[in-house]
Amino acid sequence: MLREITGFSNPLVKDARALRDKKARRETGRFLAEGLRILTEGLEAGFAPIQLWRTEASADHPLVKALERAAGETLVTSPDILGKLSGKDNPGQVLGVYAEFATPLAELDRSAADIWLVAQAMRDPGNLGTTMRTGDAVGAGGVILIDDCADPFSVEAVRASMGAIFTQKVVRTNWAEFIAWLRDGPGQLVGTSLNTDVDYQAASYAAPTFVLTGNESQGLPESYEADCDLLVKMPMRGKADSLNAAVATAVMAYEVLNQQRRVLVG
Repeated sequence: MLREITGFSNPLVKDARALRDKKARRETGRFLAEGLRILTEGLEAGFAPIQLWRTEASADHPLVKALERAAGETLVTSPDILGKLSGKDNPGQVLGVYAEFATPLAELDRSAADIWLVAQAMRDPGNLGTTMRTGDAVGAGGVILIDDCADPFSVEAVRASMGAIFTQKVVRTNWAEFIAWLRDGPGQLVGTSLNTDVDYQAASYAAPTFVLTGNESQGLPESYEADCDLLVKMPMRGKADSLNAAVATAVMAYEVLNQQRRVLVG
């Protein structure tokens, strides 16, 4: 179904714009994704938008046409209204409204991948989105969010994920539930910490490896570190005592991947 939306006061505009707020996302179970690349990634992963918002100028683009065929409805509007929805002065060609999705921890298949990323109390949505993007890059099975993490379905996190929100399993749980689940099967829990002398490149990682990164400012709680199978750290040669949480996750994930690749090649 296709309809034209011309007024800022249209209820559909207000409803979509409200999804920039966590309360509205929680109440409706929907979220926003913007940009042709991200929406196309979603479609290729099997996720079609409930609503596709586009401008008249993008009507003939083949990727937009594919999205339109899959969408529940298409809303044609002005660049100004699209900008209001996205919160950007120069919005992309398309914006989609999607149903939120999350995988219950009990349904997660740990054997589906050799690498899993675990974020504990990661508060910055940009870091969280980047972590999801890293997970996609290294072939991780998904991102497990522990305790009070940023909302993975926020506009900022979805944007930073560059489409990985659709390719990575997203699990939200707490530490006690996660540890009980993890110890019920195979899996090595590797935490990044300053409280160790083990260099991250000197350690050996066993699949499936769960790479654990703590809060941006506080790191991992001591009790969580005690539950890890292994604590590692990255050398700091300058004045900084730690890396950005998303950067540290990426460095760790690629070290795990490289070890696994060497085993396969060897």
